[in-house]
Amino acid sequence: MQGWCMDLKIKDIVDLFQVSEKTVYRWIKENKIPCYRINHQYRFNRAEINEWILSNKIELSDTLFELSIAGRPTVFTDLLRRGGIYRNIPGNTIKQVLHNSIDLINTPPHISKEEIISALLNREEMMSTAIGSGIAIPHPRNPMITNIQDACIAICFLQNAVDFNALDGKAVHTLFILLTSSPKRHLEVLSKISYLCRMESFVNLLEKQAAEEEILSFVEVEEKEWQKKGTHNS
Repeated sequence: MQGWCMDLKIKDIVDLFQVSEKTVYRWIKENKIPCYRINHQYRFNRAEINEWILSNKIELSDTLFELSIAGRPTVFTDLLRRGGIYRNIPGNTIKQVLHNSIDLINTPPHISKEEIISALLNREEMMSTAIGSGIAIPHPRNPMITNIQDACIAICFLQNAVDFNALDGKAVHTLFILLTSSPKRHLEVLSKISYLCRMESFVNLLEKQAAEEEILSFVEVEEKEWQKKGTHNS
C-alpha cells in the first residue's frame, strides 16, 4: 500500500484541487471529503481521494487544471498520444474487454500484460470504475510504473457495450485505461479525465467514436485553456 498511505495534508488538497484552505475546511465541515483527524490535524488517504474523484462526489471546477506537481503539470495530450486510441475491442464481459484492450496497448516493457490485467480486474472487484454516460476509467489501485516517461492513457472503444455496474445503469462503450508513475499524478490525470467526461460535447465525441485527431484536437483546446488560467493566476 506504499504511496497510498494517509499522508495528504490540508496543503496537499489545496495544491491538488487549487482551492483555498477555507474551501477545504468547508468540505470537511459539510462531510463532502473523506478525512481523518490525527493529533489535532486533518489527514487524507490517497486511495479515498481517488474514489472521491471517481465517484463524482465533488463538482470539479476549471481551477483544478491550474495545478502543478513540482512545477511540472501533466501534459494530457502527451499521455493520450503515448497510450493511443483503439477501436472495436471485442468482448462481452469486463474481464474480456480489459484483457483484449491491454493486449493491444503498448505497455511498459518491465511489466507483464498479465500483471496489468490482474491489477485492473482487482480494482474493478473492489469498486466499479464506471463514471456514467457509458464511460469507465480502469486503473490499478496503486501506480505500477516507476518511469514518468512510461505513463500513458489509452482510449478503447468497445465493439459491444459492457455492463460495468455503473451507478446510472448505462453499459460502458468507452474505456480510459490509465497508467501513471506516482499517486499525485494519478489523481491529477484522473481528475482531468473525470472533468472532460462531464462535458457533453466530449461525451458526444466518444459516443460516435470520433477520429483520433478530432479527439486530440478537442483535448488540446481544453488543455490550452487550463494553461491560460494557470498563467493568469500565477
